Amino acid sequence: MLDRNYKKIESNLINWIREKVHDAGCQGAVIGLSGGIDSSVTSLLCQKAFPENTLGIIMPCFSNPEDKVDAVKHAEKFSIKYKEIDLSAPYQKLLQTINKYDSEAVLEEVINNKNLAAAQGSLKLALANMKPRLRMTLLYYYANLNNYLVVGTDNRSELKLGYFTKYGDGGIDIAPLGNLVKLEVRGLARKMGIDQKIITKKPSAGLWNGQSDQDEIGLSYREIDYYIVDGKADVKTSDKIEKIAAANQHKLELPAIPDF
Repeated sequence: MLDRNYKKIESNLINWIREKVHDAGCQGAVIGLSGGIDSSVTSLLCQKAFPENTLGIIMPCFSNPEDKVDAVKHAEKFSIKYKEIDLSAPYQKLLQTINKYDSEAVLEEVINNKNLAAAQGSLKLALANMKPRLRMTLLYYYANLNNYLVVGTDNRSELKLGYFTKYGDGGIDIAPLGNLVKLEVRGLARKMGIDQKIITKKPSAGLWNGQSDQDEIGLSYREIDYYIVDGKADVKTSDKIEKIAAANQHKLELPAIPDF
């Protein structure tokens, strides 16, 4: 599966990004820089497509400080223009506003601790998903301001599972990595010279402290990727993947409308 011509893939994706941006009548690309492998690869592809018109936005929101360090280091290594805008304060203010006006909200502990560890179940997920939705709003501000497209970082593995926040990191214009599974993204990252620390970092959406993709999904990307590409998986694994995909299918579709 990993025996790919990554040099050709890189060239094709750079041309594809350039074509999609021009087709939209836009002038460049804006992308969120998280310090993770997907955003690092995507931002570098964009920078090669539009050296002067690519903008990375680093948007910590009660995030792991190390992620910001990695994002800055990546942007500076590859001369990607970037801005850092900390969303922790507006996120906190939004929680306080909900708590003030919704008599059923019980958010004091989360607000005081500035940590989602105090939340459980659907509340934890609802609060966590507000972070990527705030980031999406900021990305589209800069996209509109500069006549850029918002370039997403979703890969084929995430799209198969619907493992992204609807109208959050899924709120994008194009997804260059959408046909590459996670293991292939790693292969491309190595070819492009992405820092080894970023390549080997434990995948995480950074929704709360200690969160990881594997823990949340319950499967490794190796298991997911081999099933997607080769159909290789035991029954338990394949059933779990298809169950998750079916539950999240709505994320990949336009809003349903009546057929009558």
